[in-house]
Amino acid sequence: PALPRHPRKTTTMAGFASALKLIVCVAGIFGSFSYFALKQEDLFKKTYADQKFKATFFMMVAERALNAFVAGFFLLVFGGSGCKIPISWISVSGGTQMFAMALSNEALKYVSYPTQVLGKSCKMVPVFLIGIFFHKKSPPFVEFLTVGVVTIGVVIFNMAAPVKPGKGGGSDSSYGLALIVASLVLDGLTGGIQDAVKAAVTSMNPPPKDENGKDGKPPKMSSFESMFYTNAAGAVVALAFCLASGQMQDGIDLCQKSPEFLMALTVFGLSSAVGQCFVYYTVVEFSPLILSTITTTRKIFSTVYSVFRDPDNTLNETQWMGCGLVFVGIIAEILVKQFGGHGKKDEKKDEKKVK
Repeated sequence: PALPRHPRKTTTMAGFASALKLIVCVAGIFGSFSYFALKQEDLFKKTYADQKFKATFFMMVAERALNAFVAGFFLLVFGGSGCKIPISWISVSGGTQMFAMALSNEALKYVSYPTQVLGKSCKMVPVFLIGIFFHKKSPPFVEFLTVGVVTIGVVIFNMAAPVKPGKGGGSDSSYGLALIVASLVLDGLTGGIQDAVKAAVTSMNPPPKDENGKDGKPPKMSSFESMFYTNAAGAVVALAFCLASGQMQDGIDLCQKSPEFLMALTVFGLSSAVGQCFVYYTVVEFSPLILSTITTTRKIFSTVYSVFRDPDNTLNETQWMGCGLVFVGIIAEILVKQFGGHGKKDEKKDEKKVK
């Protein structure tokens, strides 16, 4: 006689496997991008060939191009998914990411540093809201609560920190605030577009039939395919900014003058590429909201690391309270996403909408 099946046990094991994947993604993103942040500081703080590096868009071109190169290499080694890919949508996602970053950096010229940080801390909110209003998702109340808790925790942590000399600006202009709002909108649009990409892939690639005529597992775009097309588009947008601002020649000249700078830029790009591998794996396997939650809280972990590395960088009680709120919110977010069963319902709604 056939052995009895235990669907509940199978579902539980699948849930733990998914949770383990998420833990790997979190560790990879936090580790690589924390090192990425350290190298980024070196590029801008150190002196190379008796001069400071200021060509930000040149750095962005190099970083995005290297990300695309690494993704293309892995595509050649492991091959693609074999499914049809909505390249145009992915390209738009890469463009909106680049514009969001550019607007956020530009805003620092017109608003204080705390105001800009406050805006960046709330980047997961537009991802969440656009998913609701444009993709007709119906998240449970607990998901609203977890997003609110994480956002409030990050805001408390950043706003409780003392402003460092040179970081605070003058009075906030309306133009600077508008740039932050536009950057947040683009962050939200990027998350919505990434959801639409996943739904479009499902719609363009119907699941194969098994021997019994039933639908099998639907094909899924690989993380390296998503990483390649997104970063290639972002590199093109960054190149346009670099050429328009006249920074291309400045960056090339410094690379020729200082091998140390060229090495630092290469290591910076590689650490970004490793982090990007985890980022796009997270987007493909989970959702933009979870990715936004991870990347938003990564800044806190980097700061906590700096506290243990340098005792002078102490945190006050209010900042520790903000950390606690983030930890509670992120754990609740993981539990809701992995065991709440709402992600699949939203995915089906997205698929019907694309059809």
